[in-house]
Amino acid sequence: MVRGVLPELEDRVADIGAHIKAGDFKALKSGEFGIVLGADLARMLGVGLGDKVVVMAPQGQFTPTGMVPRLKQFKVVGIFQVGMYEYDAALALIHLDDAAKLYRLGDQVSGLRLKLTDLYQAPQVARELSRQLAPYGNYYVSDWTEQHANFFRAVQMEKHVMFVILTLIVAVAAFNIVSTLVMAVTDKRADIAILRTLGASPRSIMWIFIVQGALIGVIGTVLGMAGGVLIALNIETVVPFIEHLFGVQFLAKDIYYISDLPSELQWGDVLMITVMSLLLSLLATLYPSRRAAKTNPAEALRYE
Repeated sequence: MVRGVLPELEDRVADIGAHIKAGDFKALKSGEFGIVLGADLARMLGVGLGDKVVVMAPQGQFTPTGMVPRLKQFKVVGIFQVGMYEYDAALALIHLDDAAKLYRLGDQVSGLRLKLTDLYQAPQVARELSRQLAPYGNYYVSDWTEQHANFFRAVQMEKHVMFVILTLIVAVAAFNIVSTLVMAVTDKRADIAILRTLGASPRSIMWIFIVQGALIGVIGTVLGMAGGVLIALNIETVVPFIEHLFGVQFLAKDIYYISDLPSELQWGDVLMITVMSLLLSLLATLYPSRRAAKTNPAEALRYE
């Protein structure tokens, strides 16, 4: 796929310029017929910086001997790698003016691209644009959720599945708090009985174990949240380091369509998981603390 772009404006709709591995994206200049290739596409073509590639336009010229395809030689001035196989293996960028000459479009363009602040608003914006452009002709408007529909649905499903998995992990941790406090209550039966004989109320005994369990939950939640946020913010460094250290590749780009693992921290999700963890930790303290509060001093001290 060959796309005509304006290098000075491209960073407003895409960040390909930030993923240039070799060359310079700004080297795309009108009339010089330079081309920027995806890393996998360049490897498949066996070309590098400074090499020549021939681009064939689908529109040809009819001659007595048949249709002659329109060919143009371009010079490779840059190679990019965005981490998505669909683009790295199939996308080539040339200057918009050179594309107009290649496809004989004159001063016309075949499409426009928009970038939104909130990417999840893309479907609504696409529908609104389709509605407003309908009276002016047959315009086709698509958004990234349509172009990558299967990938988008897979990510959404994975997000829900991961929430269930995290809930189960937190539930297991809560059961560990329950078991830890139950063992503590069993080991401290005599101490609890002594406190009761000294005048401690069942409520105060109950609060001792609630505070102990809640403290375990708070410390674990804070450490887990801090570690998770730190890894999420540095995932693009952590994953390559682990892959290099153990000689493995987590994401084969010819299978998963991506080779890098991007990360966007959603503070709403972090807050929800944190609150859920604290709530389950607090609930996990109720049974052991109630059991401790019901300890019978006479029964506990009978064999002491």
